[in-house]
Amino acid sequence: MSEFIFQEDDLLMISALQHLLFCPRQCALIHIEQLWLENRLTAEGRIMHDRVHRAGSESRSKKRIEYDLPLRSMKLGITGRADVVEFYKIGGDWIPYPVEYKRGKPKQDHSDVVQLCAQAMCIEEMTNATIQTGALYYGKNHRRTEILFDNKLRRVTIKSVTRLHQLIASAITPMPEYSKKCHNCSFEEICLPSTLVKKRTVKNYLSRMLA
Repeated sequence: MSEFIFQEDDLLMISALQHLLFCPRQCALIHIEQLWLENRLTAEGRIMHDRVHRAGSESRSKKRIEYDLPLRSMKLGITGRADVVEFYKIGGDWIPYPVEYKRGKPKQDHSDVVQLCAQAMCIEEMTNATIQTGALYYGKNHRRTEILFDNKLRRVTIKSVTRLHQLIASAITPMPEYSKKCHNCSFEEICLPSTLVKKRTVKNYLSRMLA
């Protein structure tokens, strides 16, 4: 990892990683153009997170639970809040175990695991601890999926953070890439992915014909 240290004003939201990996255009609409539209899916997710964040904290002899914990990494240039961080007393050390809540079910892409890994890397920088695993809790099946923070996932996470900083620094909103997942996106009505992709395809066709 680079030894470059970001300034406070350069920190980007950890949640933007999930937006970036779901769709770079969605990420730009939210974090460059400062737009936000909500649909049923995003509303359900927000309600779930709000409920978790209001839980406060819990403490037992060998386990502590912190909710809505502020996070940041000056090395990665990211900041945010963890839904839940469980601390387990092992020997003389408290080992953090981050848990991120998601309303749906496990995704085929790696947007959720990268977001969770970024949280773990923030906690490591803040506490000097080494975190090997965390969990994603999915509301649809009411189960945790344990995630191993191995070297491969950490490299993917660092690469994703780099892409995020490059996108935000460019201040350019990418053109849409239409796919089935667009129908679940709250931005579909203003993004117009199918319309813009069709126009671009026709324009490219005409350009080739007239070349």
